[in-house]
Amino acid sequence: MNKSPREQLRLLPFGGLGEIGMNMLGIEYGGKILLIDCGLMFPEAYMFGIDLVLPDVSMLESRHDDIIGLVLTHGHEDHIGAIPFLWQQLGRPVIYGTGLTLGLLRGKLREFDLDGKVPMEQIRPRQKIALKPFDIEPYRAAHSIVDGIGLIVRTPIGTLVHTGDFKIDPTPVDGENTDLAKLAEAGEEGVLLLLADSTNVENEGITLSEKTVGKVLDEIIPRCQRRVIVATFSSNIHRIQQIADAALLAGRKILVNGRSMVSNIAIARQLGYLKIAEEQFIELRDLRELPPEQVLIITTGSQGEPLSALMRIATGDHKQIELEKGDTVILSSKFIPGNEKAISDLINNLYRRGAEVFYEKTSEIHVSGHAGQEELKLIHSLVKPKFFVPVHGEYRHLVKHCQLAVEMGMAPENTLVLENGQSLELTSTEMQLGEPFESGRVFVDGKGIGDVGTMELRDRRHLAHHGVVIVMLAINQSTGSIVQGPEIFTKGFVPEENGESSELLNEARQVVCDLLGEYSLEMLSDWEELRVEVRKTLRRLFNRQIARRPLILPLILEL
Repeated sequence: MNKSPREQLRLLPFGGLGEIGMNMLGIEYGGKILLIDCGLMFPEAYMFGIDLVLPDVSMLESRHDDIIGLVLTHGHEDHIGAIPFLWQQLGRPVIYGTGLTLGLLRGKLREFDLDGKVPMEQIRPRQKIALKPFDIEPYRAAHSIVDGIGLIVRTPIGTLVHTGDFKIDPTPVDGENTDLAKLAEAGEEGVLLLLADSTNVENEGITLSEKTVGKVLDEIIPRCQRRVIVATFSSNIHRIQQIADAALLAGRKILVNGRSMVSNIAIARQLGYLKIAEEQFIELRDLRELPPEQVLIITTGSQGEPLSALMRIATGDHKQIELEKGDTVILSSKFIPGNEKAISDLINNLYRRGAEVFYEKTSEIHVSGHAGQEELKLIHSLVKPKFFVPVHGEYRHLVKHCQLAVEMGMAPENTLVLENGQSLELTSTEMQLGEPFESGRVFVDGKGIGDVGTMELRDRRHLAHHGVVIVMLAINQSTGSIVQGPEIFTKGFVPEENGESSELLNEARQVVCDLLGEYSLEMLSDWEELRVEVRKTLRRLFNRQIARRPLILPLILEL
């Protein structure tokens, strides 16, 4: 490209490409950066002890003055969840979002003592925002959460369309469908680049309407003879509204259970997005006074989280809510990849306690919030972009979405699968990869943010699979004589009292003694050299004898 860097448009993907979650994108022109979303990801199975995963935004720490704003497409955790952790690191930018999105964000900021300290501007669909050098026009995007938007971003070299998460729902619960007219208008004006949701690109046809779930709930709940428990995502306000409507139709009062569910319902009702009369709710203390056939409980825990309210109910550990034979449990959510085993355990426990269970694989009690193939084709045909980059999906989703764009008539060279940390440079006529930049994942473990890295995760996986062996040795520093040891302790490796194991550990002590006999300990100034040799010696022994590779920690005390 012959254009100077200040005349090029750059995309800076910090997360959300090649993965589900952690969505965050930067758009740069003329030295100014617009940020879109700032989400987190929940830990994968191999991330032992990790609570949350955040995008690495360290490359922006020296560019605080260049960030002109952070625009949010909707209020899901994978789009707003990292803000309480990263807002100050980003230079405290103004945050732009719709009413519910900002309402949910305020609830999160309150937990970090940031409520009232973060500047926010509420935006509405078709209300333009000028953040020079960008002019941004939000448009309505139907999704599995209320108040979602996509973005039309006009820049000096052309227009970008960012769909956010969306589907085309012909019968949305709130009557607010994806604004196809606005997308068609942008397409007629000319769109340089389309960035589109790829989550359901493998699904043929269209995604069913959210009202499909309401009809199923209206059929199931009146037939239930005893108490009904419905678990769903606390952010799915449309789903909660339909559950409440079905409960009212069946003459049932509602008990809300789970901290995030209580908080989100309160926020949505306060902002007018959820319409449930106050008299329809009951408290825990009222539960025993009402007959079971007049109660419906809305709860969190649909993914089988070990400490969730529903899992505690399923295992009999909940102090106030007891599941009884004949109760009905409805899991009104999808099986998120990686959670299948936990959800299966949850369902088994519910059945063991005599409940009847409805879930995704047996009933249509959940529909996706993401567009299927035919909906994606419609977006491509309306927007008619010159260039296309798929977003929001695992790597295979991005590849398949590019293939779909080519099927729609785009030139293959005008589509590109981008990865996190790889910049993209555009002019009005060209698109090419730019310089990679520092990116990655920051792990949250308890109150620690970023102090656990890949090395610590590797050690945790090693411990989980093979256990640990600790070798303790006390040496007189001046004479080099062994004062105590070597003593060997194990955890998760072999039982120390077992006969065969005792023989193995005795042999391990002997090989360490033999190794020590080869060293002139009073002349040894670097104890790390001895630790390394102890590790090597025991590693060879354990691998030869029982083909196991425990983490070996030699502890040498100098007296």
